[in-house]
Amino acid sequence: MTDAPLIGVRGEAVLEVEPEIARLSVHVQSQERDRRTALERLTERNQAALDLIRSYGDAIEKLDTGGLSITPRLRYGGRKEGEIRAYQGTVWIRLVVADFAVLGELVTRLGDLERTFVHGPDWGLRRDSEVYKRAARQAAHEAVERARSYAEALGSRLTGLVELADEGLTGDTRPHTEGVSLMAARGAADAGEPPPIDLEPATQIVRAAVEARFTATAPELG
Repeated sequence: MTDAPLIGVRGEAVLEVEPEIARLSVHVQSQERDRRTALERLTERNQAALDLIRSYGDAIEKLDTGGLSITPRLRYGGRKEGEIRAYQGTVWIRLVVADFAVLGELVTRLGDLERTFVHGPDWGLRRDSEVYKRAARQAAHEAVERARSYAEALGSRLTGLVELADEGLTGDTRPHTEGVSLMAARGAADAGEPPPIDLEPATQIVRAAVEARFTATAPELG
């Protein structure tokens, strides 16, 4: 146990950076009177969406299917209440886009597919982003500088570190889904492709904070 004076401080860093990735959620649907037909239509539309997404190659960082459902739709009211009037199929596709240059085009092309709903983009950073490390380092540096400033104000100087505790890193806590929702129900007469939608990446805010205690020489309080 030391009798040296202790100086306790908190260091914090707040960084504003551009996003690294954009997440999209795509729902593909079908609705038919027959269960098998609903499943077949769903399979066709799901494959069309996947083929379109995969055509963008390395611009797509991650692609997976979140789930599939075939749900009976019942009649309400009248003599046939409770009977199945149709079957609705849904497939959820999730993807991560790394190349923002193709994002607007991809969103509109997906939204132009029949019975396809697109939500996003949800802007973000990768889990292993260097930005988080940079924020942590800046928070630690601020803690040292603040402690040194206090020591100098008392006429002393720092001599050692007793403890450094990470309060954690957090991403932007504000809603940052600055995107669009698109759904198409095109008829056979529709032709051509829609123009790309202009999407502006949302700034990401990363915060880091640490608490630290330092030993110092005796202050000169005279």
